[in-house]
Amino acid sequence: MLSILQGLSVTLQVTCLGLLFALPFMFICGVAQYLATGFARLAVTALIEFWRSSPVIVLLFVFYYSLPAFGITLPAVLVGSMVLGLNAGGYASQAVRAALQGLAPGQVEAGRSLGFRRLPILLLIELPQALPIMMPSFINQFIQLLKGTSLVSLIMLTDMTFRAKEIAQVTYDPAGVYSGLLLSYLIVCYPITRLGRWVEGRVARSQGAAHAI
Repeated sequence: MLSILQGLSVTLQVTCLGLLFALPFMFICGVAQYLATGFARLAVTALIEFWRSSPVIVLLFVFYYSLPAFGITLPAVLVGSMVLGLNAGGYASQAVRAALQGLAPGQVEAGRSLGFRRLPILLLIELPQALPIMMPSFINQFIQLLKGTSLVSLIMLTDMTFRAKEIAQVTYDPAGVYSGLLLSYLIVCYPITRLGRWVEGRVARSQGAAHAI
């Protein structure tokens, strides 16, 4: 298992870079889908659904193996991070949209009565209230992003899954090696899962207290 964990640095690198794609994508698209109407909303929805509905493995192959045929060559780390990040961001954008839509309409009306324009209302009133509601979904998507890094071995990145394949080919013990790989992912993901449950509990308690008031 220690040999497998040597690929952890690549796994974490892809995860962190993936977040750099996921975070702006989910906020921009989620807010745009919430605010936009007509063709603009349709265009944003189409973009979100492209990244949500397309299989990750196919997107990895297209961006890494097919684009060079058109003279575009992207580094494997960039491809893996972008595909996984935008896929996770597409799902998380729906948490952003749903959280904003779930707020009482009176929040916007109160902001307008105070003389605020639409953008300050969004930034100062709506998003601060919606963010705690989004957090459990964000953490779940982060876990999915971390687990999804196992696919980047298909584009020759030496992550934990790639290391496990190499070891299995040498030792001829796929059962033991992949069991070690499974345990490695559990060790990495379990603390984040516990954090997600803790956040969900805190959000539920805070919402319950707010309703009681």
